[in-house]
Amino acid sequence: MRAMTTYADEEARLAAYAGLADLAEWSPWATLAEAVPEAPRRPGVYLLLERSTRVVRHVGHAGERAGSGSPQGLYGRLRATIAGHDPVTGFAEAALDRALADPEWVGERLAAGPARARVWAAAAVRRLELDVSWSACPDREEARWLESRVVELIRPHGLWAR
Repeated sequence: MRAMTTYADEEARLAAYAGLADLAEWSPWATLAEAVPEAPRRPGVYLLLERSTRVVRHVGHAGERAGSGSPQGLYGRLRATIAGHDPVTGFAEAALDRALADPEWVGERLAAGPARARVWAAAAVRRLELDVSWSACPDREEARWLESRVVELIRPHGLWAR
């Protein structure tokens, strides 16, 4: 059962979101699947917004992510998120936890046949119909700093953070 949101809670959340513009320049909101190919291969901070509730559920940062030989930055982090590459850490874990609590969703997944954990995690992320916005940063340290400021500002307003 979802907790009731009061008008004051909603006003406080919207004011916190408005404060994000004071911290950095953000890309326009776009659907996660459509935005990933356009994401910069630079470090930065990203916001994942649950479209049905208009609540930012996750704030994350990306460094250079150059394991492949070329920088991946935000593009690499967001690509890994939609692919379910981290089913037991971070946002994919939070999405999977919530999906596994939905008997109808679990029944549909079981009816589809056996699948790896990351396939279930990717399906759990897709289930949320997320929008994304990001702010590119010059380096990982700046991205970590910005992420901490964003989390501090909006943590009380619906983030799925541990």
